[in-house]
Amino acid sequence: MANSYNSKDIVVLDGLDAVRLRPGMYIGTTGSKGMHHLLWEIVDNGIDELSNGFGNKLVVTIHKDNSITVLDNGRGIPVDKHPKLKVSGVQVVFTQLHAGGKFNNSNYAYSGGLHGVGASVTNALSEWLKVNVYKDGSKYFMEFASIAKGKKVAGGVPLAPLKLMGKTKLSGTEVTFKPDERIFGEEKFDFDVISKKLKEIAFLNGGIEIVLIDENQKDEVSKGYRTSTYHYKNGLKDFIKYLTDGSTTLYKEPIYIEGKSDLVSLNLAIQHIDSYTENTFSFVNNIPTTEGGTHETGLKSALTRAFNDIARNLSLLKDKEENLMGEDYREGITCVLSIKLKNVQFEGQTKTKLGNPEVRPEVESIVYDGLIKFAEQKANKNVLAEIINKAKGAAKARLASKHAKEVARQKSSADTYSLVGKLSSCTGRNAMLNELFIVEGDSAGGSAKQARDRAYQAILPLKGKPLNVEKKRLTQVLENEEIRTIISALGAGIGNDFKIQNLKYNKVVILADADQDGAHIRAILLTFFYRYMRELITDGHVYVGIAPLYKVYKKNFEEYVYDDCKLKSAIKRCGAGYQIQRYKGLGEMSADQLWETTMAPEKRVMVKVTLEDAAEAERMIATMMGDNIEARKAYISENANFNKADTTFDKVEKVEVNG
Repeated sequence: MANSYNSKDIVVLDGLDAVRLRPGMYIGTTGSKGMHHLLWEIVDNGIDELSNGFGNKLVVTIHKDNSITVLDNGRGIPVDKHPKLKVSGVQVVFTQLHAGGKFNNSNYAYSGGLHGVGASVTNALSEWLKVNVYKDGSKYFMEFASIAKGKKVAGGVPLAPLKLMGKTKLSGTEVTFKPDERIFGEEKFDFDVISKKLKEIAFLNGGIEIVLIDENQKDEVSKGYRTSTYHYKNGLKDFIKYLTDGSTTLYKEPIYIEGKSDLVSLNLAIQHIDSYTENTFSFVNNIPTTEGGTHETGLKSALTRAFNDIARNLSLLKDKEENLMGEDYREGITCVLSIKLKNVQFEGQTKTKLGNPEVRPEVESIVYDGLIKFAEQKANKNVLAEIINKAKGAAKARLASKHAKEVARQKSSADTYSLVGKLSSCTGRNAMLNELFIVEGDSAGGSAKQARDRAYQAILPLKGKPLNVEKKRLTQVLENEEIRTIISALGAGIGNDFKIQNLKYNKVVILADADQDGAHIRAILLTFFYRYMRELITDGHVYVGIAPLYKVYKKNFEEYVYDDCKLKSAIKRCGAGYQIQRYKGLGEMSADQLWETTMAPEKRVMVKVTLEDAAEAERMIATMMGDNIEARKAYISENANFNKADTTFDKVEKVEVNG
């Protein structure tokens, strides 16, 4: 280490070098999520054009070499020279951080890409990027690449100035880029991930057509490339019908409100379903605000005030009765709130929470006025009566739930009653280091107790399947002994009383058999966490332990195999004379085997449960765990591949013979 520290020691990173040096600062991760973030930045730019009325179609094409193209029919990126930088607008957009046309409101009334780093970050982290601009009857082209400069690689370097290519009748921007494998490794663009995102964007921008093409997959019907088109004329109305599809709704058509002020443009769709949980999905300038913010606060205030006023006007609340609480009116509600806002103040580059304080009263005013106008129409009286009567039932249940939680606390005797003889706790008291394994069955639980490192690993065996909490009130949930045991073990409470800071374990690992029953248990537990302890998932504390399906072995060889696809290669490595042990369940594994395969930190395989798309997660859970059998069948038919041939043991004998 140098003893002196002078000005010459200060490193100044040129252009986009800072992005390549610390990509996580700009895209969060260099895994799959980060790579897809490069795409979202370009898509956001195209959608900003369309949502501001400058076009109506966007096409995304996944190519075989993992490059991807985004084409919009907007105005096209400016091609004239920037007055200060003396290069084309295209070069400025793709090479300068914090450069763009969205820092004032003259070009875009509303935009999602507000930080001015999107296109340049995508360029910096790509192996190459090509831009075609169709503008004012002319076509322009420019190309960038990440090239070696000495021992370092410079990202997004222009290979030549913007070039006029000829005439065209098209209008818009076409960007094609290939993520740099030196940054992202072997990650590939995922059709399903992109499809869900584009579908959501299409819902939020009614009338805009979005097309997704995957050149890696063939369509069995058309024999062309796999293609999906998203086009929803009714916008949020179609969105909320999609989210509640398969659920029993309280009223046929969703309540729809739209309005504008000098500050905010707002669209809101509301539907109540035969359920006991609330779900609000909010968006600001097409960006999902999964952590809420001031717009959600304004929405909730408006709902409570408006419904209480309406209830009294309809004489459904008597003078002597107290107003109902907001949570009563929001029981079973699904809301989609989309606002467009100038000068957005997101909290951080991830844009997950809105911070503008001036938005709350604006949203509250628009929503309140909209609901009052809705109530003035005689045709809506029955709808409002259904909502208010459901809320009155929720209020009674809330009081009963409060009593049930008090009883549950007494039964658990300061969180110990339901754990006696069940939880094998760890000796460590540092929650950040501790892990809780929720294990299927007493047999596997016994092996896990013997296998664990008791300094930081705790074991909680389940005697049977826990309660499926979907469509259960909290009072019913708290009556289930297995659920109460989990609540007590975690020590953080439940529902509105859940406090993530009180969590006793940094990792909560679901360890179940690799069969139908095990999958059902995982689904039940994940549904419980999602409904009543959602922060466990959003803060990254929930994991699924993956147990091996096979052990391939002989005298001097042993390898555990975790999926069928890798069995053949393991057999080949083992050679002639191999033997296979098939594990039908965790209970068949010895303590040593369980430790080595699923519990030892340096060897185990675990999957972190994340919440990438809250709206899609809600629809999936409601469909798969609800009581609408037909909707569940349709969902499985749409998403499961029953035609995939099982070739696990094809040519196994040939492998053995050849050694």
